[in-house]
Amino acid sequence: MVASRQDAWTEDDDLVLAEVTLRHIRDGGTQLAAFEEVGQRLGRTAAACGFRWNSAVRKRYDAAIAIAKGQRQQLKKIGRVMARTEFATEAPEPQAAAHSIPSPMPQIVTTSMTSAPAVIAAKLDEEHDIDAAIRLLTNQKETLRRLRQLEHELEHRDMELKELREANVRMKKELENVQGVNEDYKALVQIMDRARKLAFLKEEEAAKPVFKMDSNGNLERIE
Repeated sequence: MVASRQDAWTEDDDLVLAEVTLRHIRDGGTQLAAFEEVGQRLGRTAAACGFRWNSAVRKRYDAAIAIAKGQRQQLKKIGRVMARTEFATEAPEPQAAAHSIPSPMPQIVTTSMTSAPAVIAAKLDEEHDIDAAIRLLTNQKETLRRLRQLEHELEHRDMELKELREANVRMKKELENVQGVNEDYKALVQIMDRARKLAFLKEEEAAKPVFKMDSNGNLERIE
């Protein structure tokens, strides 16, 4: 993979950098080799990975680094003990003439072979600790991914809520406009009803007979 990325580091990138670097520290490798491996996985240069580790990531994993270094020391001790044990097992038998002189070699071999299980047990404990730290980093990675997913869903829900609120405001305005039209229509109906009643009264008044008194005192109907 060509190292060409120039974008910002993400939490996932930092977790990959921490996991690979801790593994190299535990196995006795160099940090340069770790940075080169991370660079190949992330598409970045080894220098960029080293700068990110020293400037931002390393200080967050002091405890895990101490565990990894302790395990590396235990691995070295186990290697030396096993080498001495194999050398003592393959050593030639002493000459018959030397039987009269007590040799401390059997005691050394016995002591080394007796202490080897304890050292191996300590190594297994250290491996368990570093594996637990790696699992913790993996779980943290999954938690961060789930958190980003929830944040995205929350942002989507907020947008939907905003749209619903805006639609509610528009509907209220339309309802107010409709209510205003209804009130105007009612007022118009009332005016028309009054006008109709007035016209009806005028017709009734016009239909009533009109009388006029003549000079003799008689009432005379006027059409």
